[in-house]
Amino acid sequence: MLQIGRGDVSILSLSTSVPCWLYFQTGRSTNVNDHTNSIPFFPRIEETNWAVAHTPKKSASYRACFCFLSPVIWGSRLRLISFILEKEMAMVQAYRRISGGSAIFADSFRFTTCWRHFSTSFREERDTFGPIQVPSDKLWGAQTQRSLQNFEIGGDRERMPEPIIRSFGILKKCAAKVNMEYGLDPSIGKAIMEAAQEVAEGKLNDHFPLVIWQTGSGTQSNMNANEVIANRAAEILGHKRGDKFVHPNDHVNRSQSSNDTFPTVMHIAAATEINSRLIPKLKQLHTSLQKKTNEFSDIVKIGRTHTQDATPLTLGQEFSGYTTQVKYGIDRIICTLPRLYQLAQGGTAVGTGLNTKKGFDVKIAAAVADETRLPFVTAENKFEALAAHDAFVEASGALNTIAASLMKIANDIRFLGSGPRCGFGELILPENEPGSSIMPGKVNPTQCEALTMVCAQAIGNHVALTVGGSNGHFELNVFKPMIANSLLHSIRLLADASASFEKNCVRGIQANRDKISKLLHESLMLVTSLNPKIGYDNAAAVAKTAHKQGCTLKEAALKLEVLTSEEFDQLVRPEKMLGPTD
Repeated sequence: MLQIGRGDVSILSLSTSVPCWLYFQTGRSTNVNDHTNSIPFFPRIEETNWAVAHTPKKSASYRACFCFLSPVIWGSRLRLISFILEKEMAMVQAYRRISGGSAIFADSFRFTTCWRHFSTSFREERDTFGPIQVPSDKLWGAQTQRSLQNFEIGGDRERMPEPIIRSFGILKKCAAKVNMEYGLDPSIGKAIMEAAQEVAEGKLNDHFPLVIWQTGSGTQSNMNANEVIANRAAEILGHKRGDKFVHPNDHVNRSQSSNDTFPTVMHIAAATEINSRLIPKLKQLHTSLQKKTNEFSDIVKIGRTHTQDATPLTLGQEFSGYTTQVKYGIDRIICTLPRLYQLAQGGTAVGTGLNTKKGFDVKIAAAVADETRLPFVTAENKFEALAAHDAFVEASGALNTIAASLMKIANDIRFLGSGPRCGFGELILPENEPGSSIMPGKVNPTQCEALTMVCAQAIGNHVALTVGGSNGHFELNVFKPMIANSLLHSIRLLADASASFEKNCVRGIQANRDKISKLLHESLMLVTSLNPKIGYDNAAAVAKTAHKQGCTLKEAALKLEVLTSEEFDQLVRPEKMLGPTD
């Protein structure tokens, strides 16, 4: 970005047509065109093409417009506050249609305020809407460019998840392989496969700029993949980008529709992430919890129900509950995989398979299975596969349950580790970092806090996904990008948070045996073991007396003369209160 002038200026000598911003101070005239009347060939600008800007220190408003300036030397004096030359401004931020091949000015303009891509030169790409300028250093084409301009929602953080992009690479590679069996030119097919492999490996991620918030079928992302792969394949074959020697629709998208490709990559991405990321990390967490269950098996502690004192159990027994929760969580998500392994590919527009060949659906599912080493098959019913995403709602439900389990586990551990002196203090948690900017020496259960926040997000994702899944209308669900993103977001967060929690918390948890013993023997609920001998009412009287008078259970029992000292010692033994009697 180069600022050329400030204030009243009478310069401007440009050798090439370049995109730029013009800033005008809003003064007596509110019509921005009044400021440009004296400039030769300057286009008339609609008010909707202007944005209001403010200086950092003043409240005075300025008008700003994005436009293209041709090689014209202007001698006019213009009340120009600043002229900013945007040599590196991408065409994604300004839409221009060139009328009659004119290279001087576009006859219509758009601008946006979110800049995501920067280029110094552009090429012309075409689609059924006509020509459009695309950054020369990008592989995408016209439809991707239009989506960039039409869906400026959320910025880079809302881009289509990488697992979806990589899955497009897998799918397009497999489609080319199968299409060659049905007549696709082998040279083009092999080039598509090579280009698609680069997508699958993440080498072309920078060429997939689209956000989640687009058409609900994911059409623009499918075309993004088609255009990138087509242009890259053309380059591999020695042709130029944009010449459509390899056509994004006719070649890369052959026998396909966005309506079946996007749900297919949804399933490929979800199944891959669950198998490669989530399940291994949950298994590692389960292993560590099992080790703690064994390590703490001999430590008797007081139990708590309703957050109040209850009967004893071992710390190992308490941790065995956590261990089993994670085990069942793994089982639940595994049980959703058979439906995720069913692929919609071959259903094309509405599930009928129009424009495909017989056997295409089975062959492409087999090719994807070979490529991913996962047991993908063609969907039992393509109409269900396009119009509904019950498999995703089911998988998200399993993730929701896992989130609920991990929330309980993390909360228990942080409360049991509260202290170090004025809380429960039964667990000693690893000290990973300072906990306060004002209280010296404070250390907080940060891993528990991070995990519970992740669980809250996953639960929220499930709500959004459920709404999306319930809104499939007729032959097509059009919440696909949001549904895919919600599930993949939850998978990634739960996997990473589980790994972090295991490594930085669970693995280093220690039992505070002294504190556990102290609280155990101070508990009034040990009185429960007296029920068989003296009855519920007498036992309750012992507990209430001890609580009101601040004495021990034994002292209260002796005062009430319901037991002898020897009988009390024989009956109230915490280590004998851990299970059924013979």
